[in-house]
Amino acid sequence: MGQPVLGILTLYLNEDRALEERPIYQKMTSAGKSIGLDVFVFTPQDVNYKQNRIHAMVYNPETKSWTRKWRTFPHMIYDRCRIQRSRRFEQLLHFRKKYGHLTFLNRVLRNKWTVYKTMRADERFRKHLPATTMYDSIQDVLLMLRKYPIVFLKPIGGTGGRGILRIEKLRNGQVLIQGRDQSRRIISPQRVPLSSLSSRLAKWDLKSKRYMVQQGIQLKLPNGRVHDYRMLVQKNGQGLWEVTGCAARIGAPRSITSNLHGGGEATSMSSLLEQWLENSDTAGEVKQTADNFGVETAAFLEKSYGRLCELALDIAIDRKGHIWLLEVNPKPAREVFKQAGEKETYRQAITRPLEYAMWLYAQKKQRKEAKEAAVTPL
Repeated sequence: MGQPVLGILTLYLNEDRALEERPIYQKMTSAGKSIGLDVFVFTPQDVNYKQNRIHAMVYNPETKSWTRKWRTFPHMIYDRCRIQRSRRFEQLLHFRKKYGHLTFLNRVLRNKWTVYKTMRADERFRKHLPATTMYDSIQDVLLMLRKYPIVFLKPIGGTGGRGILRIEKLRNGQVLIQGRDQSRRIISPQRVPLSSLSSRLAKWDLKSKRYMVQQGIQLKLPNGRVHDYRMLVQKNGQGLWEVTGCAARIGAPRSITSNLHGGGEATSMSSLLEQWLENSDTAGEVKQTADNFGVETAAFLEKSYGRLCELALDIAIDRKGHIWLLEVNPKPAREVFKQAGEKETYRQAITRPLEYAMWLYAQKKQRKEAKEAAVTPL
């Protein structure tokens, strides 16, 4: 089969062919070369469907430069494509359909609502899932507010904290509305009567945009900023799930989310967890429970949706140490570990998909050789 080749599948951000994660791809190419893995980058726009060839982007670590080369299809594909509202995303859907028989390190995960329902069906995960329902009318929000002091409204396909609303029940029949618009801009907090909530939410067109209504977890630190934890679970070089790392994220002032792209900052999980828990002596035990939960979740979702190589879990931990799963991200960034000063975790976050690709290639090669030996006459 020759030297193993990995193609990183991504999408251009605009018509100028900008790439969001070019520095990461450079690091992956360099790391791949050191372990004998040939890596190139491509998008669906770079594919010649008639000849089944790719006008690939190839990085040279020695000259630190990019060039274009025509390549045959790789042995494996690492799908890094995130949702876009563009013609480019339609091209991606066509590519996945036409070449779905190829070996992908990671298959497509479903939307937030479908993932929630899938996990909710397994009793192992129910206690870790905030109560959630699809938005059909204002009654869904009001019913949730009767049960919980904080409610979130989230688009089922949103990323990066876009379009999220937080509603907190106050005294005197009022609610506090905060959030971020589709451009991640912070929406100024608004105190309104509960009776006016329906009219305030009407402009968001929640039903047609397919929103979820979710139980909120109290995550405000003493300084008023929210926090959560980003856990990266990846396959290792033996094809096994393992927690690469988990970092704490602290949201920007007045933000309802902790996303780094929205102005948040990263820090060590251990240090923040010890400050946050009512009983700081249990921090180590809580972290181990979170790690076990992360591995169990990744294995379950892979069994449900097909081969995966990594997942980022956004988890909340309440003051008593209970773990809540807020969101699952199948195309995780790695910068949270760099910002938290965890250099080795950051390095592993980049190299583990490559090590898994090498393992997967070896497995395919062994199966091919065994099959050929079985049909070879004595």
